[in-house]
Amino acid sequence: MRTIKRLLWVAGLLVALVVVAGIGFWMRPVAFFNGLTYARLCLSGADSSTVAVAGHRVHYYAMGPAGGPAVVLVHGLGGRSEDWRDLAPFLAKAGFRVYLPDLPGYGRSEQPADFSYSVHDEAEAVVGFLDALELKRVDLGGWSMGGGIAQHVAARHPERVRRLMLFDSAGIYELPKWNTALFTPRTPGELDQLDALLMPKPPTVPGFIARDIIRLSKKNAWVIHRALDTMLTGQDATDTMLPGFKMPVLIVWGGEDRITPLSQGETMHRLVPQSELDVFPGCGHLAPQECAAQIGPQVVEFVKR
Repeated sequence: MRTIKRLLWVAGLLVALVVVAGIGFWMRPVAFFNGLTYARLCLSGADSSTVAVAGHRVHYYAMGPAGGPAVVLVHGLGGRSEDWRDLAPFLAKAGFRVYLPDLPGYGRSEQPADFSYSVHDEAEAVVGFLDALELKRVDLGGWSMGGGIAQHVAARHPERVRRLMLFDSAGIYELPKWNTALFTPRTPGELDQLDALLMPKPPTVPGFIARDIIRLSKKNAWVIHRALDTMLTGQDATDTMLPGFKMPVLIVWGGEDRITPLSQGETMHRLVPQSELDVFPGCGHLAPQECAAQIGPQVVEFVKR
């Protein structure tokens, strides 16, 4: 009888835990998906850590052999370090030490109220990150806004950048032909419109997940707005910087990108004579995620030259 009661008690406890977990997933699904991503990165050998940059906490991952040549990858507007989860392992497995910082204001880094979040100031934060980790010279990559940031670092500190990699990068001054307010969606319909801009074949997002994404979007909208306020003025455009680059430059683009169209990548390629432009048909603005299997080997080949 005691054994039966004990089994019933354990069964009841398990049912209660499943119910609680189900409610938690329903209320905060993004947190569950984030947890899975964190676990996946840790299982792939990535170390999660923080460092102080200009007095603010910056979170980052480091993966690959500790003594390997350093590669730093910078995410885009509204992004985070985990966005590189599909591409970074290619470099780590090839023997590079890969660093994935969360820019100030994003991911698990601090959101200082007195920071501009402009491309210019985020570039200074990246240089501060290099200094904090004593990374004298690196292969530097940036995606979308992160590409614009990487260009500013390369222009102001060329001695710190051995090779430059630009993925569907911002930088060329051209006003968007789409509604930039979609970067902070307020309704499921706006979220669907944003996904259609980001991906050629966007998935259907269940209502309860869309609700949680919108909740977080509203919470962090002030950072995005502050960044866009400066980006849309053109004050951080890199058109005049690009011809002065002397380091090897790899330009990677999704052929179906609607956020930063391929024409901008082609302009960058023309402005940097020694650059290489690799276009991946069928991929959109999220090419480093969607098409990592095709892009990864090309990136490794570039940094090994």
